[in-house]
Amino acid sequence: MNSIAEAENAIIEEFELFDDWMDKYNYIIELGKSLPLIDPQYKDDAHLIPGCQSQVWLHAEMSDGKLFFRADSDAIITKGIINLLIRVLSGHTPQEILASDLGYIDQIGIKEHLSPTRSNGLLSMIQQIRGYAKGNL
Repeated sequence: MNSIAEAENAIIEEFELFDDWMDKYNYIIELGKSLPLIDPQYKDDAHLIPGCQSQVWLHAEMSDGKLFFRADSDAIITKGIINLLIRVLSGHTPQEILASDLGYIDQIGIKEHLSPTRSNGLLSMIQQIRGYAKGNL
């Protein structure tokens, strides 16, 4: 399992391959299509992330002291965004998750290229993931 920093660096390198934001958006869409499916039982109100423009469901499971996340959304771009978060944070301890600054999000420039509502949704996703981590300390 890669460290959080290694996963962040891999994503930064992937985004550096693209020259313009349309290519980056298309890549985020591809990431959304490749998001592993969440068990349908977790697509309920208890797993719905508040504050997102689209519906986003997030499930966390603790195993051997590490949190593993599964997610889904009814919007393909949002699925790609949550995939970027899960790739970095899933499989790490709650302490590692809470200590991460997620600087790669700024480095790839995603926040400034999202609509304000999608940007708020991204922050809501991060808060929900960190909330799961805090609840498992």
